[in-house]
Amino acid sequence: MDLDLSFYVGVVGNILSIFIFLSPVDVFIRIVKNRSTEDFDSTPYISALLNSSFWCYYGLTKPGAFLVFTVNAFGVVAEAVYVLIFIVFAPPKTKNKTAALAAALNIGLLAVVVLVTKITLEGESLIDAIGFVCIGLNIIMYASPLAAMGTVLRTKSVEFMPFYLSLFICLNAGVWAVYAFIVRDWFLGVPNGTGFIFGAVQLILYAIYSKPKTAKSSTAVLEDSMQNEPLLSA
Repeated sequence: MDLDLSFYVGVVGNILSIFIFLSPVDVFIRIVKNRSTEDFDSTPYISALLNSSFWCYYGLTKPGAFLVFTVNAFGVVAEAVYVLIFIVFAPPKTKNKTAALAAALNIGLLAVVVLVTKITLEGESLIDAIGFVCIGLNIIMYASPLAAMGTVLRTKSVEFMPFYLSLFICLNAGVWAVYAFIVRDWFLGVPNGTGFIFGAVQLILYAIYSKPKTAKSSTAVLEDSMQNEPLLSA
């Protein structure tokens, strides 16, 4: 029964994760259409590619973690496409920096960690080592919206914190935390439990600050002042 339940929960987690991986598609359609990366930053996609790559390694190494591998394999493909598009359409200076960073992290660092762990570790020690790396990377990724949350608190506006992305992150992390509890995998549980908390805080902030302020906007104030100005004779 536990195995069946974990499978269904893992499938739901796969579906939610795919939605999150596909969420930047409109950004890259815009990049391709305009043939320019404008002011977009490639770092989140390079980091996401590295994170998915390590979770693939974890899913392949740990028995019974096939669902962890499948969703992150999709993530590797999606994020690799995003990074490639960014490199193609970025200005020369940004192109070189993006390519160098992507190669250093997603080829160099990944290859070194895989080789070292495969040569020096085996069994549970190997799984634990990969798991600790994945926890660190995942918590960093889930903590990345802290800057956006700080902006919301400072400006009292949720303009720069998309609701649906926050919602899907919260749901995705919650589902994978439940999956981790069922299969007794704390390497999955810790980062996703943390992600669920961060996602829930974002939704709370959205609920608090999503209502428009009662004060007039600067445009409305300007229009009122113009209407109240005495008419000038010709």
